[in-house]
Amino acid sequence: MLLGGACAASAADNDVTPDQVVGAFEQVFGVNKGERRNHIKGTCATGEFVGKPEAAQYSRSALFSGKPVPVVARFSLGGGNPKAPDAGKSPRGMALEFRLADGALQHMTMLNVPVFGAAVPKTFFDQLQALQADPKTGKPDPEKLKAFAASHPDSHALGQFMASHNPPPSYANAAYFGIHTFKFTNAKGEVTPVRWRFVPEDGEKQLSEAEMKSLPADFLEQRLIERAAKGPVRWGMWIAVGQPGDPQDDPTKPWPKERKEVQVGTLTLTQAMAQKGAACEAINFDPMVMADGISPTNDPILRFRSPSYAISFGKRLSGQ
Repeated sequence: MLLGGACAASAADNDVTPDQVVGAFEQVFGVNKGERRNHIKGTCATGEFVGKPEAAQYSRSALFSGKPVPVVARFSLGGGNPKAPDAGKSPRGMALEFRLADGALQHMTMLNVPVFGAAVPKTFFDQLQALQADPKTGKPDPEKLKAFAASHPDSHALGQFMASHNPPPSYANAAYFGIHTFKFTNAKGEVTPVRWRFVPEDGEKQLSEAEMKSLPADFLEQRLIERAAKGPVRWGMWIAVGQPGDPQDDPTKPWPKERKEVQVGTLTLTQAMAQKGAACEAINFDPMVMADGISPTNDPILRFRSPSYAISFGKRLSGQ
């Protein structure tokens, strides 16, 4: 695992392996054989992406050629509980696989929150440890959760965001953030740090407190299927252009709001369907799968996700 920048910490602080993190998910949520360990509850969709000419200034990626690029998408709820209520305050995910004309793939694995809840993998592991149910109550120990928050300030920004924002009434009413900083390289070899987000054409909306209490456990999938049947569902892809001094290796720290933003493309989804047997079900949406013109930073969370996903994917393939 690579560490860098503002996230650098002692070896002891980051002494956690992908196996341990996947195992911690299994301890918290149990094991559903042949299924994902995280973001287990999901819905597939298909469509295309068309890049805008403005993107060429920053990236030579074929993603921004201006020609339609086929896309397989997966929307999901955070966590490993397949029966999690859709109105619960957990992050929503949008994962995309872009299938480029030359056979290359580009993945984007995003959340509907602007920051992540850990600057280093050990924080994420410690949170999962704190979330393990007390055998006496069947629920997490409140004292352990308090102790976790007190000892891990890098978790606070996401906690504050989640506490002040209700979940969306539809996957189509959420913006999705790349969370990490990525490097765009243009045809001249010039490198620009960027952070991307996808902004919904249907507008960003939140459930009311009353709706969160009254809605059934499952509604997001059917709403997306019905919305796509009525017509294309679109998101604009925007990048924020980084400046010297902006944190590149810490996904818990937002960039200044005044950073230049450029729309670089439009995602259009035309069909949505249950994930069982659909195209998205078998895909390992590894965020480190990138085509020429887009590359990773040394963000330790980004670098850690790839081997963690691989372990979970291997267990899925073997029916574990």
